[in-house]
Amino acid sequence: MGGLIGILLHSIGGFAAGSFYIPMNMVRKWSWESAWMILGIAAWIVTPITVAYITVPELLSILFDSVSSAHYWTFFWGAMWGIGGLTFGLAMRYLGISLGMTIALGFCTAFGTLIPPIFEGTFIALASTTGGQITLFGVLLSLVGIGITGRAGFLKEKDLDKEAQQETVKEFNLSKGMIVAVISGILSAGFAFGLTAGKPIAETALAYGTEMIFQNNAVLVWVLWGGFVSNIVYVVFMLSKNKTYTDFKKTDIPISKNYMWTIIGGVTWYMQFFFYGMGSTFLGEEYEFASWSLHMASIIFFSNAWGLYFKEWKGISKKTRLTLYSGLSIIVISFLIIGLGGGIH
Repeated sequence: MGGLIGILLHSIGGFAAGSFYIPMNMVRKWSWESAWMILGIAAWIVTPITVAYITVPELLSILFDSVSSAHYWTFFWGAMWGIGGLTFGLAMRYLGISLGMTIALGFCTAFGTLIPPIFEGTFIALASTTGGQITLFGVLLSLVGIGITGRAGFLKEKDLDKEAQQETVKEFNLSKGMIVAVISGILSAGFAFGLTAGKPIAETALAYGTEMIFQNNAVLVWVLWGGFVSNIVYVVFMLSKNKTYTDFKKTDIPISKNYMWTIIGGVTWYMQFFFYGMGSTFLGEEYEFASWSLHMASIIFFSNAWGLYFKEWKGISKKTRLTLYSGLSIIVISFLIIGLGGGIH
């Protein structure tokens, strides 16, 4: 039962992550860096601290009383993830929601799921149990589904001419998008490493009386601080370089609506991790590594669903559509298998 609850929570988080960029499309006459800065403040500073303050007793003590090396490595991996997040936004810009997320998160899934148990030396022991074998098979199947969905993206690129591609993705550029998506996918796995490095912080939170389901909220603060620092350095540079800091003073744009949509996007982005943190507790420590795979696969599923809704796949061939649906179906099946494995001990 715990595995199924974990899947449900990860699915909600995946829906949030797959949806965060939609409000950004409502922003008018702001540069990318201006919108990204407001989103980042909401997603990586204000919301995580607010949620942690509500759910974690003695928050300040917990944030600074835990092992100092945990602070450093959690922050470091958060910064690496933040760089991945920067290029992630660019991947959406050049490839669209569905293809950009699929390519980036395909790499992110593989690195973030398999490296932590290998690094901790638990992979072989895990693979020797029935539940572990089923869970690993589910992870492998999710990677297959992601790969097939990514294949559909490449077929789409062949189906449509440049004008048709840019009808739904205005700045569509396959070569640029692929480069930033691959970089994003590899570095974004740093978030999974950050959560692993932050376990001493979570243990301190439990010792102070935090409910088990909210233990990762304190860890998220440190991870997201790291992400904010790496993002804000680049964003300030771009604001200065392009002189787009004047965006915040413009009077001929719906500035209040721009703030509203970017803040909604930021809060939505954060909610993926709020539900991720809860979902991982239901899979148990032994199968926690599978959380990352579930999270990534659910994001890919919902982002492609949004891509279909916004007609990003308009005009594709029957073969491409069948490939896309096959990939998404395999991802759903992998969810169920991972949940099954998590319930066998």
